[in-house]
Amino acid sequence: MTIPESVRTLVATGPLAHLTTLNSDGSPQVTVVWVAIDGDDIVSAHLHLHQKITNIRRDPRVAVSLLGPSKNTIGLQEYLVVYGEARVTEGGAVPLLQRLARIYMGPDADFPPAALRNRPGFVTRITPRRFAGEGPWR
Repeated sequence: MTIPESVRTLVATGPLAHLTTLNSDGSPQVTVVWVAIDGDDIVSAHLHLHQKITNIRRDPRVAVSLLGPSKNTIGLQEYLVVYGEARVTEGGAVPLLQRLARIYMGPDADFPPAALRNRPGFVTRITPRRFAGEGPWR
């Protein structure tokens, strides 16, 4: 699925994203992540083997929600929900985190800390299957 320009514009502004994965018992697991777009995938990076990585490896179904900066015509805050399938690769987390830090922390951000830069980490790629929410992406 092609990511619409309205979604690309929103993600480029650096809203925090709520990534929802499924635990082994079917319950939701939610975490806040930094995101970017690479081609037609939404990407995020992780330094450690967190529960979200374990969950995605077992069940690739995910949802990501992002709060938009605008209100709609009746005064409700715009938001985007991306439903998709994720896959995790090992390695590449540090360069992606350095790129994202400049969006989320500021143009001079130096992240992750030097002591953590030797970790391969993980990159999650989410292929969108459907967009929902309130905003121009509907």
